[in-house]
This record gives sequence, structure tokens and C-alpha cells, in this order.
Amino acid sequence: MFTGIVQGTATVVAIDEKENFRTHVVELPETMLPGLTEGASVAHNGCCLTVTQIDANRVSFDLMKETLRITNLGDVTIGSHVNVERAAKFSDEIGGHLMSGHIMTTAEVAKIITSENNRQIWFKIQDASLMKYILHKGYIGIDGISLTVGEVTATKFCVHLIPETLQRTTLGTRKLGQRVNIEIDPQTQAIVDTVERVLASREASVATLNQA
Repeated sequence: MFTGIVQGTATVVAIDEKENFRTHVVELPETMLPGLTEGASVAHNGCCLTVTQIDANRVSFDLMKETLRITNLGDVTIGSHVNVERAAKFSDEIGGHLMSGHIMTTAEVAKIITSENNRQIWFKIQDASLMKYILHKGYIGIDGISLTVGEVTATKFCVHLIPETLQRTTLGTRKLGQRVNIEIDPQTQAIVDTVERVLASREASVATLNQA
């Protein structure tokens, strides 16, 4: 599990391409290295990856075909920067919201509005069926960052970013058309799905009674 509070950015320094498989190596910030072992979980742009090798501050991770297909990690090249967060411990402060590191879809940067000490970014989600889970003032994970949803339309949503977020994460350098990873808040998803099931059951019961 992760908290959505990005601990830094890491530079991709090597990529080993294989058929339907990739290993990439990143230089992790020194502050994230103490206690890191092979098999540990580190989120890259919100996607949970497993440490496969450690060579000083150069850490390797394997990415399967499905990961490359669903997330924006397939777009990463040498020199790219990714948001990184180590797995949460029970004693950690939950400053964002609990996140699983399982990316559901990606979204395209559709509009950027910059004003003094603030930036509003609008996103168009790739899988429009997931818009029902994106609610005004609800939680959402964007490239591993726990954020609060701003305005919502039928096909797009926005977030408001403070200078600290822009400085500490890759969202400060995102441009129009680029893809970001999206993790829907699981609690919101569970509530929406439950309400839909209850309403569908009631409608089915009413329909049965009307036919009787």
C-alpha cells in the first residue's frame, strides 16, 4: 500500500527491452535507499513495482507486458523522470489517501491553466466508463500523487496544484497530450458500485411487481 505522498522523482538511466517485457533502472534519491532490499515495493508514477536488483543508488525493476500496456511507463525513455514512493509502513503518517499501486487507466492532459501560485490541469480519461467514480472533492491518484478532484464534466475532470506539488513531482513538467496514470479511489468505487447494485435490484423488483 502507498499513501500518495510522493517522496521524490527518479531518473531512468537504463532500459533493457525484451519481448513483451522490460527492465528499467532508476537512480533513486539517497533518502529512499536505507533499508531497501530486493523484493521491496516502490511505486513508479503510482504503479507498484518490485525491486529486482540494487547497485548503490541504481535500482532495477521489471515491467510486464500488461503494465506497459495499461500505464504510461511504456512511454518512459532513458532520461525520463518518474514519481517514486516506497511502500507505506504501519507507523507512517497517511498524509494523502491509501492507494494500492494498481493503475486502472491513463488520462490525457487536456488543458493547463496557470495563475499566480496555482495551476489547474484538466484531464480526459481514456476509459470514459470510469468517470462515474470521479467525484467533485473526491480522492484520485494521478501518477502516484494523492489529489483532490476539482470540477468534473461528463468526460473530463481537473485538479488544482500548489507550488509544492509542482516542484516535488513530475506534474510540474507535464504538457498537453501527455499521459498520466490514474488510480481510482477504491472506497469511492465500492460505494458507487454498491449504490448501482441496490438501485438495479429495486428496479428489478418493481418491474416484477408490475408484471404480476
